[in-house]
Amino acid sequence: MRLALAQLASDDDVAGNLRAVSDAVARAADRGADLVLLPEYAMYEKKMVDATFAGVAEPLDGRFGSAVAELAASRRVTIVAGLVERSSDGADPRPFNTLAAFGPDGGLVARYRKIHLFDSFGFRESEWIAPAPEPEPVVFEAGGLTVGLMTCYDLRFPELGRALADAGADLLAVCSSWVPGPHKVDQWRTLAQARAIENGCFAAAVSQAEPISVGHSLIADPHGEVIVEAGDSPEVMLGDVDPAEVIAARERDPALRLRRL
Repeated sequence: MRLALAQLASDDDVAGNLRAVSDAVARAADRGADLVLLPEYAMYEKKMVDATFAGVAEPLDGRFGSAVAELAASRRVTIVAGLVERSSDGADPRPFNTLAAFGPDGGLVARYRKIHLFDSFGFRESEWIAPAPEPEPVVFEAGGLTVGLMTCYDLRFPELGRALADAGADLLAVCSSWVPGPHKVDQWRTLAQARAIENGCFAAAVSQAEPISVGHSLIADPHGEVIVEAGDSPEVMLGDVDPAEVIAARERDPALRLRRL
């Protein structure tokens, strides 16, 4: 399967972000991509999450989600995009930080609401964003692979990667807006490699670009080798992933089945 990572520089202009998404998907599709991963908060992003996120939130079939679904259908690709999803809970105004996967027919094939909110390094995402009400692993099929969804800070929780592997994931799709800071690029790369190694699968980690995020979107193979990595500016990067490599890696090191719980 040909995988595209669309490293964006999303901001608080939803219409402008949609144009950037459309351009990135078009470039990926023209280069033969089967699956296009967009970052966390591709729809709407700011340096700090605040009350405005609730103000722009939409249902997944709202204007932004519908446009991405139409784009997937017109380009015959699967797209994973980070949206601000409106909650139907009248008692809690906070929206969800959601990844929506739309298949090549435009249909919604998966929805993942972020489990681990970024209440770290001085940030309080949970003040403005609601966590997934039911923290369960989410996988879907695309291009002959089973894809597991993770969002940004989830990368620091190996138990979620393992739950996705147990659910059949050959590829961990980590859609992020990784906050900059000392050592953060090294941590980003190392954690993505670790999730790939310990689960014997591919890890595709796509991030927003500088200055809001660190960039450095990458694909790590089941041995942890980084096969492609972006810089810090917006770009569309492609790599080929083969499920046979996952099978072979798990045969060489059968750690998943040797676990003693």
